[in-house]
Amino acid sequence: MSWAARRRFTILSIIGAVVVVALVIIFSSVFYKAPSCTDGIQNQGEEGVDCGGPCPYLCTALEQAPTVLFTKVLTNAAGRTDIIASVENKNITVAAENVSYHVALYSADHTPLQEISGTLDLPPGATVPVFLPGVVSGNQAVATAFLTIDSSSLRWFTMTKDTRVIPGVSSVTQGGSPDMPRIAAVLANGDIKPLTNVQAIVVVRDANNDVIAASQTVLPLIPPQGTATAIFTWNNAFSGVPTTMQVTPLIPLPPLP
Repeated sequence: MSWAARRRFTILSIIGAVVVVALVIIFSSVFYKAPSCTDGIQNQGEEGVDCGGPCPYLCTALEQAPTVLFTKVLTNAAGRTDIIASVENKNITVAAENVSYHVALYSADHTPLQEISGTLDLPPGATVPVFLPGVVSGNQAVATAFLTIDSSSLRWFTMTKDTRVIPGVSSVTQGGSPDMPRIAAVLANGDIKPLTNVQAIVVVRDANNDVIAASQTVLPLIPPQGTATAIFTWNNAFSGVPTTMQVTPLIPLPPLP
């Protein structure tokens, strides 16, 4: 090979190498995605897919699944149907947010009527009520309902300290008339900041601990270091004699950093 030919070969080799390096850089920048906790791949030292290790979410297999304590159909004299359910998170140091649930409704002869979906937060060691008012089921009455948790939506994360400001509940009293009962409860805000649009749910039980009524309301404002009264009303008599009235404020979990 002549000197000129070797020179051309060297120059072409250098140009080819530069082109290859440029193509690799372009390919990497366009198609390469750095490992993350949402890429659906077990990488970067994760204990499972997108969980454990450097990821804030814990591997679901290591935690107790939520327990649905009950799902109850409440139908009043006017034909309105409400659904009340209760879900327990037995894990005392972990929480999950935006957990998907499904409520299947059935007629008296077990015919499926419809399915309602929603989401809820599961604070650590807490029991969370789920209230669905005014369920419409067509011409057939709802006789039974079952709430199930979508396990694929469970993304547990460690929460050893609950930083939420949860209103205290006191002075729960029943009033109104037998045909139009009324329950009032005082919610207190112990923080220096106001609480706005606080949802509260009341569950009423009889002497046998059976749920006989439920309702919800929203308090537009609980002032700093102040109180507000939550009022729950019904347009029909309770199906039994109330003995306990549990009011639960629902405060969303703080978003993960």
